[in-house]
Amino acid sequence: MESLHHPVVAELARGADHLDEKAFRGPAGQSDFVRGILFAPPPGWLRALFALRGVLAKILGLRHETTATEAQTPRAMPTEVGQGLDMWTVRAFEPGRLWAAGIADKHLNVVLSVLSQPAGDGLFEHRVLTIVHYNHWTGPLYFNLIRPFHHLVVWRCGRRAAAGLGA
Repeated sequence: MESLHHPVVAELARGADHLDEKAFRGPAGQSDFVRGILFAPPPGWLRALFALRGVLAKILGLRHETTATEAQTPRAMPTEVGQGLDMWTVRAFEPGRLWAAGIADKHLNVVLSVLSQPAGDGLFEHRVLTIVHYNHWTGPLYFNLIRPFHHLVVWRCGRRAAAGLGA
């Protein structure tokens, strides 16, 4: 995984129970890409998946944020370490290069890391690394249930954000 060559990302990923990386290319720069992932209006199928996640969260006694099911007014990309945005807290930031934010819950901690770089011809490449650390026996149970959907959501949101369709 190319993202692990970055020392800050490697530190965030140390001891991870799950890592996956996806690459996207498009005209959106770092800020527009991250804002596209955070604020793009979710399609109906994603709202339905999130409603199902609410049922699972209730069974497992987990937090369930409702903001992920609503279109959000685009705001500035949070960049200060420790700054919160809905359920995300910024863990690392390098202008034009790295943005990472995490969610901590009793069952697992997840960090979404975005490494960005110019790719030539006015395009940018963004590598999105999902880092998961389990905290409780419910962590692997929960994550393995949602894992196929996680891949679909990251792929879909990343494609739209790279194209500049979500910011």
